[in-house]
Amino acid sequence: MKILTKWLRAYVPGVPVDDAQLAEDLTLRGIAVEGIYDLGNGNGSLFEMDITTNRVDAMNHYGVAREAAAIYGLALAGLDFALPKAREGAASYPVRIEAEDACGRFTARVLRGVTMGESRDWFAGAEVATYFGLLEQKQISNAVDATNFAWIAMGQPTHVFDLDKIEGGIVVRRARKGERLKTLDGVERVLDAEDLVVADHAKALGLAGVMGGWDTMITPATKNVLVEAAWFDPIAVRRTARRHGLHTDASHRFERGADFNAAPVASGLVSAILLESGGWLEGELVDVRVAAIEVRTAKRKPVELKLSEVHRILGATVDAEGITAATVEGVLTALGCELATCCGAALDGASWQVTLPSWRLDLEREIDLIEEVARVYGYNRFANTLPEFGEGVRALPWAEKEAAVRRTLLGAGFHEAIASTFCSATEAALTAPQPGLSVPLGNPLSEEAGVLRPSLVPGMLAMIAGNLNRDVSDVRLFEVGTVFSGNTEKVEERPSLAFGAVGSLPEQGALQAARAIEFHDVKGVVEQVLERFQSRAVDFDRFPAEAGLTPEWLHPYRAARVVVDGATAGWFGELHPREAAARKLKEAVLVGELYLDRLYRLPLRQPIAKEISRFQPVRRDFSLVLDESIAWEKIDRAVAGLQIPELVEWRAREVFRDRKLGVGEYSLLLGVTFQAADRTLREEELQSFQARVVEAVGKVGARLRS
Repeated sequence: MKILTKWLRAYVPGVPVDDAQLAEDLTLRGIAVEGIYDLGNGNGSLFEMDITTNRVDAMNHYGVAREAAAIYGLALAGLDFALPKAREGAASYPVRIEAEDACGRFTARVLRGVTMGESRDWFAGAEVATYFGLLEQKQISNAVDATNFAWIAMGQPTHVFDLDKIEGGIVVRRARKGERLKTLDGVERVLDAEDLVVADHAKALGLAGVMGGWDTMITPATKNVLVEAAWFDPIAVRRTARRHGLHTDASHRFERGADFNAAPVASGLVSAILLESGGWLEGELVDVRVAAIEVRTAKRKPVELKLSEVHRILGATVDAEGITAATVEGVLTALGCELATCCGAALDGASWQVTLPSWRLDLEREIDLIEEVARVYGYNRFANTLPEFGEGVRALPWAEKEAAVRRTLLGAGFHEAIASTFCSATEAALTAPQPGLSVPLGNPLSEEAGVLRPSLVPGMLAMIAGNLNRDVSDVRLFEVGTVFSGNTEKVEERPSLAFGAVGSLPEQGALQAARAIEFHDVKGVVEQVLERFQSRAVDFDRFPAEAGLTPEWLHPYRAARVVVDGATAGWFGELHPREAAARKLKEAVLVGELYLDRLYRLPLRQPIAKEISRFQPVRRDFSLVLDESIAWEKIDRAVAGLQIPELVEWRAREVFRDRKLGVGEYSLLLGVTFQAADRTLREEELQSFQARVVEAVGKVGARLRS
């Protein structure tokens, strides 16, 4: 944004510093000046400004002048424009707001007998031509230049219509689907039912807050003018502008929140400039407001501010006097706040009820006002002191468990990654553990980031796709992060873990070549993570595809549920082909999510060092015949339940299927190892142990193979 110091000083006479120092002082207060260019010939300097989006009030000359006045304690010139008395007897111009959710205020003023021509200096006391020339702003006509002047001067977009081309009056409404409008850029646009338009009683006249229409534009033949200045909802303007691929000076301002009370002032400025060329006012200003929007913008509730809280938050200053009540009152008053002293002042100073200015929608709480005091007072004037802190740094209760999860995955060859906290509503509905609990954002950055993520899976899939699209063929990633559920009034946060893998495993020696990652590789990684926690039982199960219980983002036949101590702790498996095709993933992607909040309820498994036995281990193998419905977990749990101290190891050594077995049966070779720490095992002990093993597996449906 470009700011002329000549124009700036016209609003703040008597600035006691040169342009270079003015730029530095503004920058120290957060109104950043990134470049200074001397214009010569007594025209001052041109500032290249970088104003953050929350300070839209400073995106104009008058707003920056207000900041300079606050810094130097000077008086700010008013924006009062002398208009001739309106001719009596004229009826009030008809204005109606139908879209009250999107238009909070609309002002209209009728000018008749206006002469169209070039802009000259000192229209209404404003050097229009000179200022525009220094800014390299194109001059079009006095009517169009007047609206541009109001925008650059005070940041309020306005528009002028050829009054004779308006039928009936003004209506602010939503467009009718399929309605057509030719805008000032010469493009005929087909409107959507969600578009906000300024219309007359017969047709749309312009896209509200974005661009006017071709049919009512000002021409050299125009004699009668309708001056519009309004307040439009930021979201409504943004959606309309994005839908039609437009970004104008007006939409840029309205999208960031305009000043509700600026419309009548801007209308007066534009009218004063136009009437310098002749003409007269017909009727008084028509000002239609929506009370509900006015309450939340221009008539917000006062905020209480205590001097004691200012001192507590900001601390000591370099100046001995410090921040006094007079300092607070001077700063906030200069910024446009109105202060009323509260009864019952605080112990160390005053307390105020602060009425917030309509142009500072970023001010909402007491801490915002304290920040404004510090900013204008000067951050460089505070003493360099360390904050008081009487306690040591304490880790979060689950920090050790989170570190154990990270170490396990890093040791398994995965790389940690961080994805966005937001996702689209479609992705949220697809991956949420429970439907209907996604939290939408009130002011989303885009439709693709309009919901707080209920799952880490969308971000994981995006990162895997990003790597594959950049020719990284072997990808193994994990993310430990927070997921969200609830509603806009109450949001719950939970820790979660997502992991994804695609590609090949590395070669493991000369005997085992590289191969593609498959389901059981990921299952092994999940088991490693679960082994870090003390649990009674860990199970992996799946549901029939027709049951519809498997998450939609997983392959119905290549996925498993993780159950820890009877509760679902996560899901993993191959990505559903439908989702892979939607993301243009040709490779089989293994992905999963574990609900860490449930795992963190369990204690970590503590490693215990045991002295190695000096006595001979004894191995016994049992050839078992089982029904296909009996999984290894049942055998494993049955053997573990024996709790024989001398039983030190058991594992499935071989699985065998043959036609000689019964229908629906298979053979499992169970290998067990017995070893005592203090003696050599006797044969009768081994016989007893073996009998107990056979009895235990028999209870779950296994029999010895004959």
